[in-house]
Amino acid sequence: MTLAPEGPAVALGPLVGRSVRRKDGDLVLTGQGAYLDDVEFPGGTLHAALLRSPHPAARILRLNTTTALARPGVRVVIGGAEAAKLTEPLPHFYNPAMVGGRSIDFHPLAVDTVHYVGEPVAAVVAESLHQAQAALSDIEVEYEPQPYVLDSDDALAPQAPLVFDGWENNAVARLPFTEGDATTKLATAPYTLTGEISIQRYQTTPMETRGYVAAWSPDRRLTMHASTQNPHPMRSHLAQVLGISEHDVRVIAPRLGGGFGHKFHGYPEEALVALLARQAGAPVKWLESREESLLVGAREYVHRFEVGFDAAGKILALKDRILANVGALGPSGGWAQAFVAGLTLPGPYKINDYDVEVVPVATHKAPWNGARGYGKESAALLLERVMDLVAQRLELDPAEVRRRNLIPTAEMPYWTATKHIDGGDYHAVLEEVLQAADYPGRRAFQTAARARGRLLGVGIGFELAPEGADLAGSLVRGHDTATVRLDRSGGAIVLTGVTSPGTGNETGIAQMVAAELGIGVDDVRVMQGDTDMCPYGYGNFSSRSLTVGGAAAVLAARDLRGTLVQAGASLLKARAADCGLADGHLVDAATGARLPLRDVVNAVMTLGGAGLGIDERQLESTRTYAPENIHLVPDELGRMSVYPSYAYSAHVATVEVDRETGVVSLLSYAGVHDCGTVVNPMFVRGQFLGAIAMGIGGALWEESVYGADGRLRSDSLKRYLVPRAPDLPWIDTRTRETPSPFTLLGVKGGGESGVAGSLSAVANAVNDALLPLGVQVHRMPLSAPRLLSAISGAGVRG
Repeated sequence: MTLAPEGPAVALGPLVGRSVRRKDGDLVLTGQGAYLDDVEFPGGTLHAALLRSPHPAARILRLNTTTALARPGVRVVIGGAEAAKLTEPLPHFYNPAMVGGRSIDFHPLAVDTVHYVGEPVAAVVAESLHQAQAALSDIEVEYEPQPYVLDSDDALAPQAPLVFDGWENNAVARLPFTEGDATTKLATAPYTLTGEISIQRYQTTPMETRGYVAAWSPDRRLTMHASTQNPHPMRSHLAQVLGISEHDVRVIAPRLGGGFGHKFHGYPEEALVALLARQAGAPVKWLESREESLLVGAREYVHRFEVGFDAAGKILALKDRILANVGALGPSGGWAQAFVAGLTLPGPYKINDYDVEVVPVATHKAPWNGARGYGKESAALLLERVMDLVAQRLELDPAEVRRRNLIPTAEMPYWTATKHIDGGDYHAVLEEVLQAADYPGRRAFQTAARARGRLLGVGIGFELAPEGADLAGSLVRGHDTATVRLDRSGGAIVLTGVTSPGTGNETGIAQMVAAELGIGVDDVRVMQGDTDMCPYGYGNFSSRSLTVGGAAAVLAARDLRGTLVQAGASLLKARAADCGLADGHLVDAATGARLPLRDVVNAVMTLGGAGLGIDERQLESTRTYAPENIHLVPDELGRMSVYPSYAYSAHVATVEVDRETGVVSLLSYAGVHDCGTVVNPMFVRGQFLGAIAMGIGGALWEESVYGADGRLRSDSLKRYLVPRAPDLPWIDTRTRETPSPFTLLGVKGGGESGVAGSLSAVANAVNDALLPLGVQVHRMPLSAPRLLSAISGAGVRG
């Protein structure tokens, strides 16, 4: 088969850019869509429950499972030492050692030491979940509590308790991101500001929690049903941990009820459930409770910054020291958010001289895993507060300060030490959101409200969202693979290595393939998440599904299109250059002659190599695609770029703070984003709205609260507060399309844009509301108690 060129050899079909309904939307809406908990086996399924540590740090002196094993219905009870003998250490999702950091081996269960409250210590398998949970109380564990540390500053103190034996200190790594000479520029800057911003620990709270169902066949082959975003990498790691060949592992990722990074692979329960099923000789299911789900950490940063600027508000230099409390590390990839937080700086702004150091710090809190935004929201909050602080110092409008610092379109693509930004019109998007929000009107309204004593604030947020990460040396890669196969009815099946976290990206891929083949979206079936069926791929992360997975499918479809056009031209005795595919037919534009596509497909399958002028006998193609804008080898200036595309967005929020209660009311909100070519506007808007809501939640309410005893206090959705529909105003969203010159169809990725911008816009709006009181609050979230304390003069002030 002649491979189609990787450039846009044909114009995008009419299906791309349309709000096509989600292919399985009716199933989901009517409750007929199957999720992990619906997976059962004919002979019955056993259930697992986990005993978790009550201590933030302790030695395990003794563990006795005899009484628990004797309970009715209990089939297996296992502790950490036994599990470690039966498995290899858990591979890291992204090992800190790859960037010069510290690392350590992890096992499915704690072996001799626990490092946080909630760490799995033992597991029970029983005939019912109730029996498994009841047996946990009969496991006898003798602990020797050890000193512990919860705060990142305290963890770096010289005499701090070490989280991991053998480490010199609790710094996982020290990650520098520098360009120019920030020290000199700060020393000579006309104006400087210093400050500190603290971002709380909070997570993503997907509607469906994690879960795994493992079963072994008589020929010792493992099938793992997993609510995971990365089935192929999970398969690789399961094989390694269990000491079996990778082809003896099948991972099936069913429909997900939300991912957001929470369902990146790398959790100890993955291999543990597989081990329990092998020991029990029967299928085993484990479902994460909401309390267990809320243990998973993310974010929690402290920024200590210094900025130099001139009288016009132009930023001359930036220094930032970032501490990231990543908890007890773990094999999952959450800690790498700290790396991305530093890499993203200085964001969308032209700051030639900056000096950033990020220190991920191990503490005795639960480990991080991925969270939508993945560190970019931390960088944006810092930068956006800096822009407002500079504006306040110089008595300039915050919008004007941004205009003077955004990277000009004429300088795109734009290099920093760690990014090759593909393109965009930042100034145009800023002006569009100001117009959408009626920014002058908002300011006039604010002036009138302040005259009446109301605390009204207007805030701007601008974010840069690097997408499509390619971390060489790991299974976090920037390319992916798809197979497209035509059947004799004229329909297509797409087998792709990317997965859907529940967002409907399979519909977008179907649109792209249907546009290439001239068929309807309903004529395309997209298969995802089954490692036995789909080509090896890296799953869902970093807004990559259409950028790479969709592009690979387009290339494969173009291969088939070329074969069909050549065969159809032969059948019609026409010139191939005059023929195309549309509306399920091959069409000769010169004569108007048409053939049903199914007839052309059948001709290839029955006559290929026998008179059609083509050698193909099958209509199937597999292609791998990687965007161009990935620079993994440093150039002559030492610059690298692991992200190929850069979505961005601008936001304006208006809030009112009740001076009697500290409660924040959102009065209006507007957001404009640019994720390159838009395949399905409805899905893109849905993603943007969800990300905005998530950012607002992080700004005002969401927080994983720990007590001084190391226990998580926000262990239910009554204590961990997520935004509800009545908490949010009407959100005016708009889209601008600046195609990336480095991706096949110009797409950039639209899954994360909005989190950082909304977080920053609301934080700026709240601080703007407090400005008449001389109060600034730089400790997130901006909850009512925190604001009321600040208003009364007793709170933490930035």
